[in-house]
This record gives sequence, C-alpha cells and structure tokens, in this order.
Amino acid sequence: MKHYIGAGNPMRAQFNPLAGYTARHFAWQFDAGIATLTLNRPERKNPLTFESYAELRDLFRALKYATDVKAVVVTGAGGNFCSGGDVHEIIGPLTKMSMPEMIEFTRMTGDLIKAMRNCPQPLIGAIDGICAGAGAMMALACDLRYGTAATKTAFLFTRVGLAGADMGACALLPRVIGQGRASELLFTGRAMTATEGLAWGFFNALHDSAELLPKAQAMARELSAGPTFAHGMTKTMLQQEWAMTIEQAIEAEAQAQAICMQTHDFRRAFDAFAAKQKPVFGGD
Repeated sequence: MKHYIGAGNPMRAQFNPLAGYTARHFAWQFDAGIATLTLNRPERKNPLTFESYAELRDLFRALKYATDVKAVVVTGAGGNFCSGGDVHEIIGPLTKMSMPEMIEFTRMTGDLIKAMRNCPQPLIGAIDGICAGAGAMMALACDLRYGTAATKTAFLFTRVGLAGADMGACALLPRVIGQGRASELLFTGRAMTATEGLAWGFFNALHDSAELLPKAQAMARELSAGPTFAHGMTKTMLQQEWAMTIEQAIEAEAQAQAICMQTHDFRRAFDAFAAKQKPVFGGD
C-alpha cells in the first residue's frame, strides 16, 4: 500500500510501502519515524521459522523504500532476544530435505542479513537474555547493539554439527570483535558473556533489563532527529568500504560527501551555526 506524506515537491514526499503493515510472525510498531520490531514467541525464547525468516527478509527489503521510517529498534519479548532457528520447525525438516531445498533455505537466511545491512535506516538491537544462532546473526547485523548483564550471545552452529560459517558470520564477526575472538566463538559455539561482548566491542553499552528498550528507542529518536539522508550514506559506506582499498575508500567518501553537501540538511546546519542555534534536520 502506498502512503505519501506532505505536500509541495513530490520528490520530497515521504513514502512508506509499509503503511498499514501488520506483521504475521512478530510484532511491528511504528510511531513518529521510529519502528520497533519485536520477535514475540516468548514461550520458546523467540525462535525463527521458515515463515518468519521470509517475512523478516521481505520487511527489511521494503525498508529500503520506506523514507518515513528513520530508525528501527530490533528486540525480543519475554526477557530474551532470539534462540535461533526453531529446532522442531526448521532443523527437523531440514534433515529430510534435498540439497537444492537446503540451499534455497540457507540463501534465504543469508538474504535476511543482506537486507538488514542494505536498508538505509540505522538498526539498533536491544538484546536481552538468550541471543543464539540466527538470533546472534540478526544482532550482529544491527548497526548498534545494547545488552544487559544477562545477555548470552552464542554462534552455536557447531553445536548442531554445522560450520561456524553461517549467514555471513565468518565475514561479519571478525570485523566487530577481531579474528581470534571470532574464531574461538565460531569453532566452539560457546556463549559470549555480556561483559566480554562489551569489552570486545560487540555491545555499545549494557543497561538494566527494564531500561534496555527505552535506551535503544531513545538512541533511535536521537538518530532520527539527525540528518537521516546522511546517516543512510554513512551506513552504505560502512558496508561498501570493506571491499575497497584505502585509495578507493577515500575517493568513494569524497563522492559521498559531495552528494551530502547537496542536501537541504547541509544548508540547514550552516544556517543554524551562523545563527548560533541548534539545527533542525529534515532528512532531505
């Protein structure tokens, strides 16, 4: 469903292909530019199913075009984030599938991570309790992560007889916590404690459980009040520059910054500075 907001120049209208969206396999709330996505099967520690993987993938793909969604908080219900793929609804059926069916599934799970990395909105993980398997990968795909003292993050693929190379883990995790630490977690499948996660840079901060979601949403509001077009450019460059040389990255950033200098927000910031005021950004 198309939903346009605003008047005047249609190129500056905000577009939300998710207007009126009602999630089937998780909770979705949207208010004043901030979306909160909650994995909500708390009785099972919020595991994923074939259907929820697909819906999550499609949602994050649609966010690329939802210009009135400025930031997204990703969390779980009932004191846990996500226990990974549902043992009975995913792992059991996988043991009976053909190779073409299996690779169709593994590509779909990887597509979820790619969609999370490619949507322009900052993704903020509010991660409490169990964060395991595919849940750990969803947390890793977020741009910022907040945890609690009770958070236990495990890339436990080896515990079910699989490689630690799943959903991009061998590419993403070393870039966040370092090669040696990532190697240990991916070989052993052991849980990373919250204090380790904070010290290693996996978590940006730890909060009490009662404050976790409010703190994440407060950061989402702070980012949504900033130059959101430029934030999207920052996220794009953080993603693309992994595969660039330093020379290529510097040139790419020169082009990216020149594009941002054409925005109204760049002019607003200058005018506010000249007037000794705080800029009010519009994301355009």
